[in-house]
Amino acid sequence: MSITPSTATAVRLYGPEHAADPQRSYELLRRQGPVGLAEIDTDLVVHLVTDYEAAINLLQDTDTWSKDTRPWLGQVPEHSTIRPLVEWRPSLLFADGDEHAHLRKVITDSFALLDPNDVRVLTFRHADRLLQDFADTGTVDLVGQYAHQLPLMVFNGLFGMGDEHGPRLVGALTAMMDTDPERKAAGAQSFGAYLGALYQTKAAQRGHDLTSWFIDHPNGLSQEEAINQIIITLGAGNEPTANLIANTCVRMLSDDRYFGTLTTGSLPVQHAIDDALWYDSPLANFSFHFPKKDVTFYGTRIPVGSPVMVSYAAANTCPHSGVPADGYRSGTKAHLAFAAGPHACPARSLALLIATAAIERLASYLPDIELAVAPEELTYRDGPIHRTLTSLPARFTPLTPDAEGVTPWSRSSTGPETESDSPSLVTAGRGSVRSS
Repeated sequence: MSITPSTATAVRLYGPEHAADPQRSYELLRRQGPVGLAEIDTDLVVHLVTDYEAAINLLQDTDTWSKDTRPWLGQVPEHSTIRPLVEWRPSLLFADGDEHAHLRKVITDSFALLDPNDVRVLTFRHADRLLQDFADTGTVDLVGQYAHQLPLMVFNGLFGMGDEHGPRLVGALTAMMDTDPERKAAGAQSFGAYLGALYQTKAAQRGHDLTSWFIDHPNGLSQEEAINQIIITLGAGNEPTANLIANTCVRMLSDDRYFGTLTTGSLPVQHAIDDALWYDSPLANFSFHFPKKDVTFYGTRIPVGSPVMVSYAAANTCPHSGVPADGYRSGTKAHLAFAAGPHACPARSLALLIATAAIERLASYLPDIELAVAPEELTYRDGPIHRTLTSLPARFTPLTPDAEGVTPWSRSSTGPETESDSPSLVTAGRGSVRSS
């Protein structure tokens, strides 16, 4: 018998117990029904959708639900770890209706100008530079030394900044994730300075990059709007992509279907990525929605303006979402790791492209890489939103700079780029943003 949500005890989605076994939390929530009560920070309780069908219905229903967090913000403590994620900004994440469509079109039109091959080349080039730092050591933390640096370095280039600014961006966002208030504040200040320099540079001289296309889009963004679309693109594109790379590597290095070596496993990289998206969603719980009036949703009464989140992780593993008996889904893309409906992640293709290229590059140089610890010894960061490994120690046969054949050091990344290695980031014949 299910528990009535109004009388249920909220299930805590933070702390070491949840980090160690999130599926236990989701099972407790399912006992309350398709919509349960979850505590996402101290005394901060929300409704959480764990049912696949209910999640789809909510994500597609813009008549009932709003994304505007402002009426609720007063209930979120200033010091809460959730506050930065729900602080209202003039970005598509918090917009409804025509305003959302207006802002989203800037991003989707600009992304459409990216040449996938150029993005792959850019990802390969930065992967080579990271690999140069550890390929000759025989050991690596694939989270700190690879997965959590690479997407930001790629996005830094996609937005039009020189490679020398990549480490600055990585350092700023890493500091902003720190628990130390002073370090967090310093990170926020550094990130603000980076954004200011980025916008001013591109406002003064356009290039073939996302920032320039945001500025020049026919929808006419203000400086504040353009910067906030950059912020949401970096935020939504960075950590989930980094987590996807790491979570996929875990599966490829520990799952018998891939075990052996990354290059001789029985299933390709794309299968491992799909598997990770279904069963280890890099963005576990998010998508804040607020009913525009009192509603009864899947048997739960939800007052106007009350926060409702979607658990992508729980919905994907919901017993009614079509999980086969053997636990493996072949060829299906119906997971909710990128949400759904009008607010579905516009960077889905870009994130998958970066993650695939990152893992392929790693495998091409280090085919015998393996976990340095047992899979059950891996730990995850505390928190209700992201599914983030604390570290991913691995070992491999060292690759020396003077080794024969292709190495990270022999690529053009150590010297002047050749024409074929220097991405223009623009699809041939589409040099400016157009309205469609």
